[in-house]
Amino acid sequence: MMKRLLTALLLFVAAFAHAQGFDHGYATWDGLVKAHVKWLPDNKQSRVDYSGFAKDRAELKKVLDALSAVPKAEFDAWSKDQRMAYLINAYNAFTVEVILTKYPDIKSIKELGSFNRGPWKNEFFTLLGQKHHLDWIEHEELRPKYADPRVHAAVNCASIGCPALRNEAFTAAKLDAQLEDGMMRFMGDRTRNRVAQGKLQVNSIFKWFKEDFEKGQKGFSKLEDVFAKYATQLSDKPEEQAALKAKSLPVSYLDYDWSLNAVGR
Repeated sequence: MMKRLLTALLLFVAAFAHAQGFDHGYATWDGLVKAHVKWLPDNKQSRVDYSGFAKDRAELKKVLDALSAVPKAEFDAWSKDQRMAYLINAYNAFTVEVILTKYPDIKSIKELGSFNRGPWKNEFFTLLGQKHHLDWIEHEELRPKYADPRVHAAVNCASIGCPALRNEAFTAAKLDAQLEDGMMRFMGDRTRNRVAQGKLQVNSIFKWFKEDFEKGQKGFSKLEDVFAKYATQLSDKPEEQAALKAKSLPVSYLDYDWSLNAVGR
């Protein structure tokens, strides 16, 4: 009996020590993205120095190992913002890792993965005690369970068409501000979203995930609400901003650029 109690106590102490040891500030990941993710002059787009990441592969492995070591019971005990920050950082960090498996001989993330699974369905990492794929993080966790459409400007698919990879780690303490800042940069990026030829031309994310922006979250009950809120990011012209706020502009969707978001592209 005493042996069982001692074993249980040791397991509890180990779990407590691990919980105390997890860095919710993501210092190592934060250092890596600060070193290897660069904003372009417009401060709306970023490019990734994958060569730099490759040289720091050992540090990246520390990040991935720390993410993979979190037990589900510990994750479940965290606050909502802690869980969300963890999932966003995990998505972005494992995306960098999967690019490095083929870099520099890669022009698009779509070149990766098997023929019938692709890079997003390939179970190549462990989170919360189970093997998972990138789509699990985005489509089974973040989108349905946290219901914040701004997440689409936070997770990065290593492509130029995607909203920018941030050059800092997401943390619970700053999460709302980081999500809003990411959304504002994305909406203000005229290569992805713009008013032109009397139309609102927007990123295909708004077509693919339209329902996420129409669930009443963050004041959005229909897609046009998003464009009205970010009218000043979408256009510098008062008359176009007024039309956006009046929700009177026709909407079209831009082609998505899947080329790698590497420095120099």
